[in-house]
Order: sequence, then structure tokens, then C-alpha cells
Amino acid sequence: QVPLVESGGGLVQAGDSLRLSCAASTPTFGGYPMGWFRQAPGKEREFVAAISRAGSSTLYADFVKGRFTISRDNARNTLYLQMNSLKPEDTAVYFCARGGMNRPISRRQSEYQSWGQGTQVTVSS
Repeated sequence: QVPLVESGGGLVQAGDSLRLSCAASTPTFGGYPMGWFRQAPGKEREFVAAISRAGSSTLYADFVKGRFTISRDNARNTLYLQMNSLKPEDTAVYFCARGGMNRPISRRQSEYQSWGQGTQVTVSS
């Protein structure tokens, strides 16, 4: 297991921005594709974004395209999610997740082997 610790969540107003971070405790961070997922109250966890090992490829859910940007800093073992133009419907607990070593990026939760505890994002209208 690779411990993942998210941070950066909070309470903001609609239209504001937040940047989430996910710190990974492993020197082999660059060998894993990474993803962000979210779970709103009463809903199932859903895919938000994913990034390849070197950061050259990304995937996004349709509902965040153009507003959210996933990135990573392999030298710092850290994953990021820049969230702009936040909407009340973005309110959720956001989780970072680690894929399999040398695996391609994926939208499927089953491809992710390790999960953080989550950070709460609340967007007021």
C-alpha cells in the first residue's frame, strides 16, 4: 500500500477556485498512473480526472472539462487537481487514487489499487 494524503479542500463560493494536493509516500510515485474521484452525499463515487505516469496524458470526466486540471510533480511525489469555476454540484469528498505500476491511465475505479482518505470540498451558491 502507498499512503496517499489529500489536502486543500474547503468551503468556497460558486465561481471560486481550489487546488487539491495528494502527497504520496513512495519514491516510485512516477511509476504509477494517478486519478481523482469524488463522492457526493447519497451518490456513488465517480471519476473526475486521471493522469499518466509522466503526466503526458490526461483524462477528464465531461462535467469538469475546461474547469479542472490534473497535474503531477514526480520530483515531489505529489498529485494536484486545480479546480476553477466551481459549482455547487461539485460539492463532494474528493479522493486521490493510485493505479497499478506501469499501467495506463483509466477511468475505471477497479484499476486503482490505493486510495486516500479524501478531502471535503463544499461549494455554496
